[in-house]
Amino acid sequence: MELPQMPELMGLSLFLGLLALVATAAVARGWLRAEEETNGRSAGQKANGCPSDKSLKSKKQKPQQRIRKEKPQQHNFTHRLLAAALKSHSGNITCMDFSSNGKYLATCADDRTVRIWSTKDFLQREHRSMRANVELDHAILVRFSPDCRAFIVWLANGDTLRIFKMMKREDGGYTFTATPEDFPKKHKAPIVNIGIADTGKFIMTASSDTTILIWNLKGQVLSTINTNHMNNTYAAISPCSRFVASCGFTPDVKVWEVCFGKKGDFQEVVRAFELKGHSAAVHFFAFSNDSRRMASVSKDGTWKLWDTDVEYKKQQDPYLLRTGRFEEASTVTCRLALSPDAQVLALASGSSIHLYNTRRGEKEECFEQVHGECISDLSFDITGRLLASCGDRAVRLFHNTPGYRAVVEEMQALLKRASNESTRQRLQQQLTQAQEALKNLGALKK
Repeated sequence: MELPQMPELMGLSLFLGLLALVATAAVARGWLRAEEETNGRSAGQKANGCPSDKSLKSKKQKPQQRIRKEKPQQHNFTHRLLAAALKSHSGNITCMDFSSNGKYLATCADDRTVRIWSTKDFLQREHRSMRANVELDHAILVRFSPDCRAFIVWLANGDTLRIFKMMKREDGGYTFTATPEDFPKKHKAPIVNIGIADTGKFIMTASSDTTILIWNLKGQVLSTINTNHMNNTYAAISPCSRFVASCGFTPDVKVWEVCFGKKGDFQEVVRAFELKGHSAAVHFFAFSNDSRRMASVSKDGTWKLWDTDVEYKKQQDPYLLRTGRFEEASTVTCRLALSPDAQVLALASGSSIHLYNTRRGEKEECFEQVHGECISDLSFDITGRLLASCGDRAVRLFHNTPGYRAVVEEMQALLKRASNESTRQRLQQQLTQAQEALKNLGALKK
């Protein structure tokens, strides 16, 4: 066989070597590109909060952790006069109401529930409550019926009233059943308050325009009131059930009488009287338990106490009894609560509460940053011994030390004028009980 010549052999070797180099370079470039894509995906996963671990188990676990929401922390508050904190709601509490028999407190929140608390547990370690669910909505206002066998709520999304009946079970608990139909929608603006007359004859709803509606218990509108306030900030029924009052942009509180016949049939709503004396819009007002006193707080930076036990049908105007300063009212919206005996005035601005003695007009207590949100409701219990407030997921209850001090002052003054021994003994007993309560709370003035 004839061997190839030397130059041809060298050329063939160079050609084969060049092909090998090209192939190697191509493989290397492909490997580098794949490595870069892998690293890019890993970096992208890390930037999006995903794991770089390639295991399927890790990839499934992390997205579950990402969608988990952290539970908001409960606002912490302590004070020597704090009697209790009710904390079963999982949403912010918007409204509360004490029953007329003093046994229960109703609260509603944006967690779609209404809770009924037993007041006899307030000073105990455990606070029991019963839950009523608000289907497909949540309540922003709640009020007990006079017989404490039902309650009404205002629905946040439905913009109407719903009635719940309370049925007692054999075990002592209750079941809550909503009536088949809600009240018809009549208001055209957001609601500011609702109420049920203690006589059970009518329901009131007030919206933020200038409208107040008077309903019967079947959901029929009996009367429409135009308040002419430009806008309503608050409205309420008096404890005696005779009056409906409202306040708003104007510097007065307007009061109407809701008239019924001897047979209980509705007749008319007539203007009764006005509280005139503020120089700016009125934020809020409240009645005493016997409706003979009213208190108001205004944007003019003052609060006022009024004697409303007047013959308004003879054109007699309410008497101004006391004016106090409350500068916070000139810059922020305030709420007000008047103790049942009208001896103590509670004012809430933001998340703080201020207690005043109405006889002397002096501030006696101040509770700051009581809630994590602005205070949404404020109320004394029917005994006047406790003040309740809400503004986050808790109701906080305070001992009413200004109320005990007012009793001490009143009993001491009456003892000086007492004419017989039995009266003196009764007054001395009340004085001793109030002094003992103050001593136990560490609030007795020496």
